Amino acid sequence: MDQYTETLTHILRNHRAKIEVTFPGLNISASDIVEAGAFQALTQIQKILRDDSLSDKECFYKIEAIVYELERIGFTCGDRHDFG
Repeated sequence: MDQYTETLTHILRNHRAKIEVTFPGLNISASDIVEAGAFQALTQIQKILRDDSLSDKECFYKIEAIVYELERIGFTCGDRHDFG
C-alpha cells in the first residue's frame, strides 16, 4: 500500500462515524481529507521545532515527538528508531 493510501486509511479508521450524512453539491475528496491531516501534523511539527525551551541535550525528544506525530497520522517512519 502506498503512503497516500496508508495515511487515508489510518485517518478514516481513527475517526468515529455514527451516521452517514450527504450534502448534495458538497464534494470532499480523499485528497482533502489527507491534506487536512497533513496540515495538522505539519502545524504540530512546527510547534515542536519552534520550542526553544529545550536544551540541545533535550532535542532528542523533539525528534521523538516529530516521529510520534507522523506515526499518529499513519505516516510510517520505519523500524530504525527506538523511542519506546
